Amino acid sequence: MNTPDSQNNPSPTLLDRIRSRKLTATFTILATLSFGILIGSVLTSNVSGKEQQVDSSDAKPLVIPSPTQLSNGFSAIVKQVSPAVVNINTEELPKQSANRRGRRALPQDGDNSNNDDQAAPGGDMQDFFNRFFGGQGGDDGSDAINTERRALGSGFIVDPRGYIITNNHVVANADKIYVKLSTDSDDDADNGRPATVIGVDKDTDIAVIKIDTKQPLPTIKLGNSDGAQVGDWVLAIGSPFALAKTVTAGIISAKNRTIDDPGPNGISQSQFQHFIQTDAAINPGNSGGPLVDMAGQVVGMNTAIYTQSMGSQGVGFAMPSNTIAQIYNMLIGPEHKVVRGSIGISFQQSLSSAVKRMYGFQNGVIVSIVTPSGGAAKAGIQPGDVIVSIDGRNIKDGDDLVADISSRKVGSNVKLGYLRNGKQGTAEVVIGDRAKTYADLAGSDDDDNSASATPQAPDTGKSLLGITVSAVPAAVTSRTGLKSGVIITSVRPGSFADEIGLPKGFVITEINKKPVRNEADYRAIVSTLKSKDDVVFVVQSPAQKNINSLIGGTLP
Repeated sequence: MNTPDSQNNPSPTLLDRIRSRKLTATFTILATLSFGILIGSVLTSNVSGKEQQVDSSDAKPLVIPSPTQLSNGFSAIVKQVSPAVVNINTEELPKQSANRRGRRALPQDGDNSNNDDQAAPGGDMQDFFNRFFGGQGGDDGSDAINTERRALGSGFIVDPRGYIITNNHVVANADKIYVKLSTDSDDDADNGRPATVIGVDKDTDIAVIKIDTKQPLPTIKLGNSDGAQVGDWVLAIGSPFALAKTVTAGIISAKNRTIDDPGPNGISQSQFQHFIQTDAAINPGNSGGPLVDMAGQVVGMNTAIYTQSMGSQGVGFAMPSNTIAQIYNMLIGPEHKVVRGSIGISFQQSLSSAVKRMYGFQNGVIVSIVTPSGGAAKAGIQPGDVIVSIDGRNIKDGDDLVADISSRKVGSNVKLGYLRNGKQGTAEVVIGDRAKTYADLAGSDDDDNSASATPQAPDTGKSLLGITVSAVPAAVTSRTGLKSGVIITSVRPGSFADEIGLPKGFVITEINKKPVRNEADYRAIVSTLKSKDDVVFVVQSPAQKNINSLIGGTLP
């Protein structure tokens, strides 16, 4: 009986079974997700910040410490010396010029608001201060000469009565000078306190100015620059680009740095400028500001920079404090000027070892010219003499000689030791006034025309020395007064003459202390030379009178 019942209720189809399994799986997944959410909620509720917080009672709050002084002490030094550093503004009123061509060699520092003229392109060291400070200032023939010119620099107070040291080129040609103290207003409308020039020294670029004051002013002490060492920390303080009270730091990079700046007739105009070199940033406007050591003392006055970008490139120059003190003491004297001693000679600054071997000395200077009215001439000193001592003290070089003689009192006597043709001699020389002697040495200006003689046939020295020579042209003879010698008509590149710097157009008057009166003398002397010989030429420029140079080397 059951069989019919089985036939009336058949088994589920495949589709029914699939649908039943999908539904079961779906419910299983939903149940699992619901259980997970429930568990997560329970766990989260146990860590809720609102309902339960972690105990942080053992945490300590941060505390800002009291200000402390850094170990390098820069800030303490700045606080000590900056009140004595001043800002200097100058005005140059419009002037009529009879000559509106060319450029004035006026060293001008700082922010020149009415003249953006820059130095003409040239050598990196061309136009010493003009190049170093961006060439600001100068007459280019434009209408700028009819406008008021302003410039900016720095300085520092050394006397509480208002005496200030700065650079001469900061105040040169200024009609009005104003000084702002560190406590004065920074308002540009306030020029500051009027100042007067006490004295200037162009040779060292040092000036002393003064402001009136009713109260003693803060001062800064000068240190001993001889004690400063390469590698010492220094601070430069001033007003670069009109940014007053600016401080930069660096080290002393070198000492006794000189920059050759020959003047008329080849006579150096910067022989009294021996700088401290520093990498402390110095820019236009820093001129006249102090270079301070870690004792808070001035070891130099920021004077110049070497730059190709009109800004600091890490090579700055400062006049040593020992030089500043010497010049300052003379400028505040009754005459307000610097008087230097002189013996009336000119000499070549740098000499090769071949020249020294040829003339038989290691230290000293060879006299190039002797001023007829000078003390050396009256004592019998002659061109070609080698001065080796002063009052029994051996001299090192020309700088040593100049430093000693220039510091002596005019009218005093000095005993010179010298060599002449290998024999020793002495002479009592009366010290004269360098300013008067220099005028005699400079002589009259001559046109700088190069020799135009027509080269003749190659001489015997062409293969050995690399030069050709000929008789001195009449034009050169009349200009220089030379009555003998041979003129260099060509110098072969890469030759011996080229390597030692023997210039074309110069007149050879001696070779190895033997006179060269004509081409025959020249060829006779050259024919005796051989490899490894020292060869020393005495030459003279065709554009200058009575100034000999010694150029030498060793033949390869």
